[in-house]
Amino acid sequence: MSGASKFRKMIAPIVITVITCLGIIGQLAVFFLIPEMPLWGTLLGVAMALLVLGAMIYVLIERIKEIKSGVEDDLDNY
Repeated sequence: MSGASKFRKMIAPIVITVITCLGIIGQLAVFFLIPEMPLWGTLLGVAMALLVLGAMIYVLIERIKEIKSGVEDDLDNY
């Protein structure tokens, strides 16, 4: 498989991850902009958002590794 073909397969996961992360960052901003929200609510919301951001980035890195190694379908593992 050529490099250009692999790059094309990486575009969709990267774009989806960036869009999703931007939405989560927007939610993070909301947690800080609502003055009536209690501190525990802000901390819980920020912690959950950061966990989701970390998971999204981890999954993207794993998907890029799969594409580079030539694994097209995860079902091959089962």
